[in-house]
Amino acid sequence: MSNRIHPTAVIGDQVELGDGNVVGPYSVVLGPCRIGDGNWIGPHVAIGGPAEHRDAPHPVAWDGERDGAGVRIGDNNVIREFTTISQGFHQPTRIADDCYVMGRVFVGHDTLVDYGATITSGVQIGGHCEIWALANLGLGTVVHQHTRIGPGAMLGMGAVVSRDIGPFAIAVGCPARVTGVNAVGLRRRGCDERAIAALAPFVKGDGALPDGLPAELVGLLKRWLDRPSNTDG
Repeated sequence: MSNRIHPTAVIGDQVELGDGNVVGPYSVVLGPCRIGDGNWIGPHVAIGGPAEHRDAPHPVAWDGERDGAGVRIGDNNVIREFTTISQGFHQPTRIADDCYVMGRVFVGHDTLVDYGATITSGVQIGGHCEIWALANLGLGTVVHQHTRIGPGAMLGMGAVVSRDIGPFAIAVGCPARVTGVNAVGLRRRGCDERAIAALAPFVKGDGALPDGLPAELVGLLKRWLDRPSNTDG
């Protein structure tokens, strides 16, 4: 399956495209960048520009200059219009698979967005952040650099996140604070009401991981528990 690239789009040197991708009018994709299969990239999207960091190199990538850690994008993502995904400074900026990134989103350098995440319109994500699998960031959320959003977490619109938010938590406000459990997200991952009730203390930071959870969920939560400490967050 071939890619459909609008003639006004700019695809720089050292950009690797898989199959079945769409790149819309006036979008710019600069290398080094690797994009998988089946992605829909809308109009006026900027991928792979220099890291927004004073010490980062700023090559003229559209003229063939290349210097930076680049961008890695997986499969079956939707990246809507006027979104910016900066290339990495120390490591590639990464978007995994099956993510939905709405219009006017900014993804900073060295950030990881894991699979199935939803990043809604106007979200601003600083450098070195981790957005874990299945997270949902509400309209206009601002995420401070070096911050981690746990798997399945849901952030209310306009949240200002300055410290890590745990898995399947609901967080709102400025600064964002945990107000509840993302029960809808847990049901979608196979939890019944009893499992959700058993998991609630863990989500709120007051309990251990309970038994009897779906395997995918156990894997995500154990990875979260085993994550390195975040001295910068």
